[in-house]
Amino acid sequence: MRRFVLSTALLAASFSAMAEDVKPKPKAAPRIAISEPNDLKTDADYAIQGEYLGEMEHDGNKFKLGVQVIARGNGKFALVGFKDGLPGAGWDGEKVKLQPVAVRTDDKVVITKSAEDTEAIGSIEKGVLTLEAKGAKGTLKKVTRTSPTLGAKPPEGAHVLFNGASDLENWDGGKLAELSDGKFLAATNPRSKKTFQSFTAHVEFRLAWMPNSTGQGRSNSGVYVQDRYELQVLDSFGLSGEHNECGGFYLNSKPKVNMCLPPMVWQTYDIDFTAATFDADKKKTKSAFVTVKHNGVVVHDALEFPKAAPGGKFSAEVPEPGAMFFQNHGDPVVFNNVWVADKK
Repeated sequence: MRRFVLSTALLAASFSAMAEDVKPKPKAAPRIAISEPNDLKTDADYAIQGEYLGEMEHDGNKFKLGVQVIARGNGKFALVGFKDGLPGAGWDGEKVKLQPVAVRTDDKVVITKSAEDTEAIGSIEKGVLTLEAKGAKGTLKKVTRTSPTLGAKPPEGAHVLFNGASDLENWDGGKLAELSDGKFLAATNPRSKKTFQSFTAHVEFRLAWMPNSTGQGRSNSGVYVQDRYELQVLDSFGLSGEHNECGGFYLNSKPKVNMCLPPMVWQTYDIDFTAATFDADKKKTKSAFVTVKHNGVVVHDALEFPKAAPGGKFSAEVPEPGAMFFQNHGDPVVFNNVWVADKK
């Protein structure tokens, strides 16, 4: 009996010690999801995040450098460097190995080597990023890129699915997002009433400002091509560019380059799609394929689809035509200037 009491006491003491060692999880930052431009006019973090471009010098040699500054919430930022320019605009395809972080105090940001190494290597202030690291130093200025196909007009005979409030009638489940700069189609699972086989299409979308969110919780939506192949919509600004990030076809292929622009900037998808073909027994004889330009840059070139993606109306490939479908993940993503032209 004495041995049992002693063992019980030791066990209780062990659990007590374990309980003391367990630290409470840090409280999650509140979700921020802003699609209204006026709400960001005084947001200091929003003013700092974005793309910077300039010239660096190392041992007398000069080279162009692009930097994407990604907001991580509460005055914190991650920085990604691109030698010779920004993605789709001069970048040589290799990311600069330096992966610094930055913290904002008032309207100035101090850049350090990493979260662990607090040695200052630069700053961001009034739209200017200065950097001095690994023997290189330079100054970069904030830039705002615009897709060359933004506002593209539909060709004659195209189906204009959305270009204003009156076009809501073209959609099942469509809802308007009424913002200070216009009335747009909200990502509430709208599905076009018209269906399509082979086509070219133009879609404009704007990601919400969600600095406290990460991964698939950051402005998630999707453009379903023929209601069965998902072209991902996500705030993947500054990320690696995977199949489940912006410009990727979910479960199929990552984009050739991550062309995602910062949140709250209008972006474009230009899609040239050729539908799969089937025999009389509805057996597929040729795969569907697609070419996509994201913000004017080819991210998929004649990509073949081995199968459909989940989430749309068709979970399998079938001969029937399919609609345009914009997926809802609860984030205030908006769409505009959506048109589709049938291919003969």
